[in-house]
Amino acid sequence: MSVIMTMRVAGDAAKVELEDHALMQSIAAKAKEHGVISHRFYGNEKEILVVDEWPDEESFRRFFDATPEIGGIIERSGARAEPDVTFWRTLDTGDAVG
Repeated sequence: MSVIMTMRVAGDAAKVELEDHALMQSIAAKAKEHGVISHRFYGNEKEILVVDEWPDEESFRRFFDATPEIGGIIERSGARAEPDVTFWRTLDTGDAVG
């Protein structure tokens, strides 16, 4: 069963939107090679949130370890701390929509 990975970091979401789109596309291509199922960035005035779906936690970890460019994006966002990475599993509650 796949996992949801969330990465939260205090930083400027507008700066992430200004990142070079070719760089972002190359990272997305590398994520696809490592098995990413879905990927989105979200932001507010204080934080950046990445929400991905991966086949398993190890697939994400291999991708992250092989992609030092991510650290540059985090740094350029003005992050003041390391990102908080959390893995989530789907709960079978019988009320899923979509």
